[in-house]
Amino acid sequence: MSKKRVIFTLFYSGGYFMLSRNFRLQKAGDVRWLLRNYRFGDMSAFIDELMIVDVTRDALDRSRFMDDVRQIVKGCFVPVSLGGSIDSIDVAKFFISNGADKIVINSLFDTDPDSIRRIADTFGEQCVVAGIDLRRDAAGNYIPYSQQGSIALSMSPHDRVNAMLDAGAGEILLQSIDKDGTGQGFDTGMIDALDSALRVPLILCGGCGKGDHMLQALQRKDVDAIATANLFNFIGDGLQAARSELFTGGLDLARWDASKVKSLHHALGSRP
Repeated sequence: MSKKRVIFTLFYSGGYFMLSRNFRLQKAGDVRWLLRNYRFGDMSAFIDELMIVDVTRDALDRSRFMDDVRQIVKGCFVPVSLGGSIDSIDVAKFFISNGADKIVINSLFDTDPDSIRRIADTFGEQCVVAGIDLRRDAAGNYIPYSQQGSIALSMSPHDRVNAMLDAGAGEILLQSIDKDGTGQGFDTGMIDALDSALRVPLILCGGCGKGDHMLQALQRKDVDAIATANLFNFIGDGLQAARSELFTGGLDLARWDASKVKSLHHALGSRP
């Protein structure tokens, strides 16, 4: 059985890293601010993956995005997933050729689903993470959305997920728009809305505010990983404390020697 995973997520827009609440964005700071508050090389001991998503809604500058990504991941040894406005196989290739281990896709399925299969055939399904954004309607039903939560889709979560899997996705990132940024805990009801067990790993996202939220979600057999984008709740030693809580709760996660990780980070970070 695969080990459980904790994924730290960053949202990026127009040169700034953002706080997101119900998919509404607010600036937190630029890359210099981020690096002052988070040492991602040292953080490698307390997370399993790093995900960085460009949520820019106007003019995209992918070169600038990649320049900032390189600064963040310097000396960071955990896998890195990149996403945001991937609208062609060329953008996927650009991210992967610049060091991404995985790519996160969502709206591409609605514009060019064949591209997802070509990406999966080229790089392997394991590198394709399908983002599924869900919001509850007035009746309590889960509705899939695309285009950064702006367009409701006339299909069920079950059909959306299975269509993504058939297109070549090797992992599902299930995100609650309602819980996003609230810190009130994950909406595990989204999993029940899928109607059946998945044949690929499931990442749960939206609502994480403390270690106990991680523990409750990861204790479920049908959850392989959780993602948190709550910048301020996990500043300082917040992620270290949360991971300790997960170990105390009996979860099977990778164990890293923090002192050795720090030494490796400094060695990698000092390379020209």
